[in-house]
Amino acid sequence: MDRSVEFFFQVLSFEKISDVEVYGREYEKLQGLFGARMRVVRMKLGDGMIELTQYLAPEGRPIPPDWRSNDHWFQHIAIVVSDMDKAYQHLRHHKIRHASTGPQTIPPSNQAAAGIRAFYFKDPDGHNLEIIYFPAGKGDPRWQRKTDKLFLGIDHTAIVVSNTRNSLNYYRDLLGLKLAGESMNQGTEQEHLNNVAGARLHISGLRAHNGPGIEFLEYLSPRDGRPAPRDTRANDLWHWQTTLTTENATAAAQTLRAAKWRVISSGVTAIPEKTLGFAKGFLARDPDGHGLLFIER
Repeated sequence: MDRSVEFFFQVLSFEKISDVEVYGREYEKLQGLFGARMRVVRMKLGDGMIELTQYLAPEGRPIPPDWRSNDHWFQHIAIVVSDMDKAYQHLRHHKIRHASTGPQTIPPSNQAAAGIRAFYFKDPDGHNLEIIYFPAGKGDPRWQRKTDKLFLGIDHTAIVVSNTRNSLNYYRDLLGLKLAGESMNQGTEQEHLNNVAGARLHISGLRAHNGPGIEFLEYLSPRDGRPAPRDTRANDLWHWQTTLTTENATAAAQTLRAAKWRVISSGVTAIPEKTLGFAKGFLARDPDGHGLLFIER
């Protein structure tokens, strides 16, 4: 945890907001993991928040060394930068591990995303991260404000999906997120961004009322991305969980169960003294196995 906190602070300018250690029946129930003892650190960049979780017990499995950007358990967060060249040199100065060949610029042929620049890299545990630059007229208007900061905030989390329609049924039709835009991305820039030869993607951006968006990455080619391991547990290092705020966690859990989607928690859990920043919550998985933490504040 100390290594990761230093990385997100020193390299990416995140600020530590809270640092707690928790254990007990409520947290075992929440994460679906017996004997869980967790250190949870919340960090903030702009209006966006991340949670880093270290399982002191039981320790989980590491990220497989052969995982690829088109495997179905792939996920990253996209951190907006004000200057791509300066941000890339800053990352190189800190000796980050590349996931992309280098920063890529979406060409004019892709009207929806033309001029956007992006680069994938890895954190100390091997999680993929992205820095992204939006030119004038692209992205949320807040990313166009004049600032002297290099790292601005979190625009979205991206997840690989096996079927866009199935994922829209889940996130849009069941959960109520709005489809904000779509694009078809292909070509040498996309291949080198994802480091996947022949990459051709259907990308869909979804938004809630506030907070970062959720972006679907469906690989139309190649189609050899591996499904998420069915036995994935919350302490495995490839596990991510996207936090979704709801007015009624019990009703949300009932909705998912009625639609026969996976709920990992044995029930909606009341968190003592809101130690994790919320009153009630439960962990679920989407159609491709991505973790979702539903919370009621």
